[in-house]
Amino acid sequence: PFPEHIGYVPRLSSATLAGKLTQSTFTLDQPLGQFNHLNISDLDPIWLVVAHSNAIRNFTAPWHTEDIPAPSDFPQRGYYLTLRANRKLYSGSVQGSNQLPVLRVGNDTRCSPTKRGCNRPLPGSGPYRVKFLVMSKKGLVAETEWSKETRLQQAQVLQAVPGPQTAGTVVIIAILSVLLAILLAALLILLIHTCCQSCRNVLISSPEEPLSMGRYSTHHMGNPSAVGGS
Repeated sequence: PFPEHIGYVPRLSSATLAGKLTQSTFTLDQPLGQFNHLNISDLDPIWLVVAHSNAIRNFTAPWHTEDIPAPSDFPQRGYYLTLRANRKLYSGSVQGSNQLPVLRVGNDTRCSPTKRGCNRPLPGSGPYRVKFLVMSKKGLVAETEWSKETRLQQAQVLQAVPGPQTAGTVVIIAILSVLLAILLAALLILLIHTCCQSCRNVLISSPEEPLSMGRYSTHHMGNPSAVGGS
């Protein structure tokens, strides 16, 4: 039988999140309540397909688990499957949970890119498009629409501002460098002068100085034995 078509378009998260779109990740709303169909079992795995925007024209959904591409196949095949889930996780009941119902694509830096389902950081800025597939042991059961294009953030390269401002900045930096050098030299001279003055004021005892010893006169002291005899 042909797979069921689900008229759901994956979209970027509408929640206010820090890092919702980065240089290697993006965040989707979970497809809550989109897979409550009779021909979908709770045991059927639901995969997210991540594809280059220009690769979806030749996309063919895999029918067997061994045909599922891993992130390491992304450069050659133009797509891979990740974030395996099931219908219970997307049932739509999020009340009482502290977690936001979102999916962060490219958020796992520890898994091996050759592992099926690995959620590795995305390799470039895109554009990317995604869709959900429901699979079973017999093959593809259902699929959603493709999302709109998603472009990741790009690193900003700092460039010198052309024109007179650049020359003025160079002159200011040169003047500040000269002033800093003069200040350091003045501090060094002041430090040397202070040390010299301190050395002149310190008295150092010479080892040749004679020791002052007390002398005691003994001529007026009587002989103890004579005193005792008298």
